Amino acid sequence: MSLKDRLLQDMKAAMKEKDIIKKNTVQMVRAAILQVEKDSKITLDHEGVLEVIAKEVKKRKSALPEYEKSDRQDLIDTLNAEIEILQSYLPQQLSEQELAEIVKETIQGVGASGMKDMGKVMAAIMPKVKGRADGKIINTLVKKYLAT
Repeated sequence: MSLKDRLLQDMKAAMKEKDIIKKNTVQMVRAAILQVEKDSKITLDHEGVLEVIAKEVKKRKSALPEYEKSDRQDLIDTLNAEIEILQSYLPQQLSEQELAEIVKETIQGVGASGMKDMGKVMAAIMPKVKGRADGKIINTLVKKYLAT
């Protein structure tokens, strides 16, 4: 079963169970996928769908601090529930230790010697960890290891 089909089935199940948060979250993701497909005039494959889901998670995580500032616990709880639902569709995220190993190996493999090689290192790492790690965390680790 493709990820798009799974999203559709989960949305139907959420409607039957009257799980409004899950239904709305899956509906928003399906709409985002459809929008990308219409804008690009393509049909997204598994990787493309994962990218859209990862973007939706990132959007929600970046909105979280604003909700915390406004002290709206109801919105914070809803947002956290949405993030949890979306992350269930993404592959298992790599731990910081696993990422550190990948970064070290890539730096050695590329032969990077300083911050000027950051672009080369990032370009080599991103395909390896696509969908399994946040770009900000990778960026921070690469800077850390290139600076030493």
